[in-house]
Amino acid sequence: MAPRLSGGVDHIHMYVPSRREAAAWYSAVLGFEPVPELLFWAEPENGPLTLRNPQDTIHLALFRSADPRPVFIAFGASGEEYLAWRAHLNAASIETRERDHTVSWSTYFHDPFGNQIEITSYDHAFVSANGGPGRTAGA
Repeated sequence: MAPRLSGGVDHIHMYVPSRREAAAWYSAVLGFEPVPELLFWAEPENGPLTLRNPQDTIHLALFRSADPRPVFIAFGASGEEYLAWRAHLNAASIETRERDHTVSWSTYFHDPFGNQIEITSYDHAFVSANGGPGRTAGA
């Protein structure tokens, strides 16, 4: 049996043409900010710029690449958070597509560099009752 991994996912590598542009987008849209203690890694041209979400539970390591390969990231959310994200992305004029997976709801969108991002909630009944496809809560 493999040893336990108790730390969850530590970080996700993402390759972008400009770490500065990517950091600005991830800050404006998803609320991620640079990790001050890890800024020294970003000093070399090939080092990562590490960002974290406001809860400091998710880290993205942005690497500069002239030929970035897109990644796919899915973030989990409660039903209420899912509906709030839907409204937030709509207000930010981010093009999304939504899918009812019968046991979960997912909203998909891309960052400016081609990376696909998913917000998903397994609180299917709550989202269906309070937001349904493409509606905001209470609508």
